[in-house]
Amino acid sequence: MRKHHSNEFKAKVALAALKGDKTMAELSSEYEVHAAMITRWRSEAKEGLSGVFGKTDRKEVREYKGKVEDLYKTIGRIQVENEWLRKKLDV
Repeated sequence: MRKHHSNEFKAKVALAALKGDKTMAELSSEYEVHAAMITRWRSEAKEGLSGVFGKTDRKEVREYKGKVEDLYKTIGRIQVENEWLRKKLDV
């Protein structure tokens, strides 16, 4: 029967493997996970670390700011249209 581990547990084990203080056998017996899984989680953690410092976050922030700016422009346009309609209809 397969065990399903949480992401937090996987991160904890991968971090312990990245530290290199203990051997794979020691980590495997300590966390009760096969050494192959620890190796896999460690390599996934290494690959994912570049995303932490990558430019993707900055790109997302720029996209978010662009969307906010577009929304403010739309709100301003709608306000101008509403005032124009109020004047034309004498409301």
